[in-house]
Amino acid sequence: MKNMLLMMAILLTGAVSGEEQRPPNIVFVMVDDLGLYDLNCYGYKAVDTPHANRLAEEGMLFRHAYAASTVCTPSRAGVISGQAPARLHLTNHISNQHFAPENPVLLNAPEVTALPTDVVTFAEVLRDHGYACGFFGKWHLSRQKTDGSNRVEDERTQPDHQGFENNAGGNGNGGPSGGWFSPYKNPYLPNGPEGEYLPERLENEAVVYMEANKDKPFLIAMWNYTVHSPLETTDALTEKYRARKAAGEKVGNPVYAGMVEAADAVLGRLLEKLDELGLQDNTFVILTSDNGGFNYGVADAPPLRKTKSWLYEGGLRIPMIVRWPGRVKPGTVSEAYVSHLDYFPTFMEVAGIPKDPDLILDGESLVPLLTGTGGIERDALYFHYPNYAWHAKNRLGGAVIEGDYKLLNWYDDDSVELYQLKKDPGEKNDIAAENPELAERLKRKFKKWLKDVNANMPVPNPDYVPPVE
Repeated sequence: MKNMLLMMAILLTGAVSGEEQRPPNIVFVMVDDLGLYDLNCYGYKAVDTPHANRLAEEGMLFRHAYAASTVCTPSRAGVISGQAPARLHLTNHISNQHFAPENPVLLNAPEVTALPTDVVTFAEVLRDHGYACGFFGKWHLSRQKTDGSNRVEDERTQPDHQGFENNAGGNGNGGPSGGWFSPYKNPYLPNGPEGEYLPERLENEAVVYMEANKDKPFLIAMWNYTVHSPLETTDALTEKYRARKAAGEKVGNPVYAGMVEAADAVLGRLLEKLDELGLQDNTFVILTSDNGGFNYGVADAPPLRKTKSWLYEGGLRIPMIVRWPGRVKPGTVSEAYVSHLDYFPTFMEVAGIPKDPDLILDGESLVPLLTGTGGIERDALYFHYPNYAWHAKNRLGGAVIEGDYKLLNWYDDDSVELYQLKKDPGEKNDIAAENPELAERLKRKFKKWLKDVNANMPVPNPDYVPPVE
């Protein structure tokens, strides 16, 4: 009897050890165009985001998280490659059009039109180390080409050729191909029942994938099309927030508020599935946005300046929440300056994958910061946006954040602006003239970085006509 009990104890110990050795799952939820202050847990109470709130209560909320770029495609490229968009030469949203203002001093910098196929993605690395990798939603990293009179995708640049074993809805479009309700007119997402809502369809696809791969580590990349334009959600959500606005709550745009809640519901369904499968304690969950918001206005305008397409804080700062049970202390808030470029090395360390010395990564793992065992070692964050966006007549430039200081360098006249972010998050008080030595040092530092990553720069407009004095 004693020997039998000893054998059972050994077998149980082995089973527990084996379970502990299984790499954590990774659930990566990225909401398109979600602004820093669009979530209830970031301070706006007009919209219901209970699942993001739960994530913040159970994990770490970041106050100074930054996108890799101020528009979607370069940000997504930075996320999935761990490389600065400037290094990739993928610096603008994919389009066959250019949106320069009338009589510009500069024209767009040369750019590639898709994530280069030779770039290593975090999905490829995770796949090669035994992860099932599923993609759901907006890709916006693939090349569209003309085939006769039709625009079709270059399949080599699609998610299922970049480390994922599936592609549920991803293509080169920046928004939903045919709208928010089935029929979707998306060749990478079969139509559902008429009127099916796209966020609900994508969450269903993801939970089916999780169920099918529950016995091995998995990556879920839920890259929502919400809350990108066109603004549309279910009648029930629209009416809910119209009623709140009519009652005097600071709702802003009721349709947009409904879209934010719909995106939160997607997160909730994924968390619910993890609970159902008993995987919540061995899953790393991250919620974020691809760039700054677009001022659709859930509530009063936040203090951040400008929106997506601009290098001011409104275009670059994003919400970011991480939950990792047993490793991240619940209910914590971080003021550290972190970036999209940190996700790749973070996922690798979470998965226990050694860093490949031949792999160029411009970010660093956040695991020490998340677990309270260390901090951020780099001394600066860099941004380069040398292209015009369709969303706004933006000014071409770049930025560097060192400590609490942010320097903007505008390319048309090489001028600079300098802000102290924690004192002035709205970037209202340019202190460059008061701090010329600091401004000049940061400017030199930024220009050195541009050379180090071999950044493409905007080109002079040969047809520019100077204004008459």
